[in-house]
Amino acid sequence: MRIAMIGQKGIPAIYGGIERHVEDLSFELVKQGHDVLVYARAWYTPTALKNYHGVRVIHTPTIHTKNLDAIVGTLTATIHALFQKVDVIHYHGVGPALLAWIPRIFAPKTKVIVTFHCIDRYHQKWGVLAKLMLWLGEKAACTFPHQTIAVSRTIQNYCLNEFHKKTDYIPNGVNTVKNIGDNLLDKFDLKKDKYILMVARLVRHKGAQYLLNAWQLARQQYPQLLKGYKLVIVGGSTFTDKYVKELHAIARGDNSIVFTGWLNGQVLEEIYKNCALYVNPSENEGLPISVLQAMAYGKSVLLSDIPEHQELIDNSEFFFQNANVVSLADKIVKLMKNKNALAEQGENNKANTTKNYDWKKLSRQTVSVYSEGENKIKKARLKIVRA
Repeated sequence: MRIAMIGQKGIPAIYGGIERHVEDLSFELVKQGHDVLVYARAWYTPTALKNYHGVRVIHTPTIHTKNLDAIVGTLTATIHALFQKVDVIHYHGVGPALLAWIPRIFAPKTKVIVTFHCIDRYHQKWGVLAKLMLWLGEKAACTFPHQTIAVSRTIQNYCLNEFHKKTDYIPNGVNTVKNIGDNLLDKFDLKKDKYILMVARLVRHKGAQYLLNAWQLARQQYPQLLKGYKLVIVGGSTFTDKYVKELHAIARGDNSIVFTGWLNGQVLEEIYKNCALYVNPSENEGLPISVLQAMAYGKSVLLSDIPEHQELIDNSEFFFQNANVVSLADKIVKLMKNKNALAEQGENNKANTTKNYDWKKLSRQTVSVYSEGENKIKKARLKIVRA
């Protein structure tokens, strides 16, 4: 099949869960013999990059502002894809889903799929108008495509309750972890198993402010326990410079806190592999790939008790009360006192990702959804002929 991926910023994934999802899924589809086109934006993916590990990269124009980038990039990519004789147009995210009606009308032989990655309108960065448009995008994601994919059971239930739409559940995945060393930790003055890690876009709903304050509280209360440990925040601004400044203000003068900025490739893999504990304090998620990546490395993950996180692990000792600094600080202290519990849960996490979140299996499930979309088109044509 020839498949067009639309809605992501591009590949390779510098940051963003959707970008990582599209990259990993596309690689697997190419391995299976499919021709995959990934649409990209020039500010994210260099225009000189036309092919990435067998995936065709196509740039179309956009307007690089907070409110226009995604929708304009999606529009130009959709128009381009209409002329590429693709079998499948796969939209990623509810914002891009607003335009999924275009191929339904102008390319009726093309299967249209939408993956519902996250309930974006819950994010604090959006204003009233943007939240309304995102709600309309949710409705579009459950109305326009031949098939809708939900990356979490929570989103699947949301689509059923809010829009009476049955969706296909296919979670985010991770690839098999390679043997990774610790040679690049010196770049940030880090030592193996001597730091706590968070990897995320630095936007308010990801909750980095809770982690920073909880870390400082825990160190004040148990200085000997956490002596020599650091807190590492990997990520950067996405139109959120003011918030990032707030985070740096919280950490000012605290040498135990390290902001690395955006990382990818080998250095990011090493930072995942060698942390003592991974923390995700997010107030809202789809199904966080960063958490899955840490789990795949056999790391324990400490998570806010939101429903999406509770799909990933079932051990209550590794949850804290969402948006509660004291609860998070208490759990950090408790877990850092119990290294055996960290190691045991880490092994459970690794086994869990191997069993339930492997991209090889998930990509085959995605192809099955593409085929279901094809069957729907054939049935629709048959109805027209009979009529």
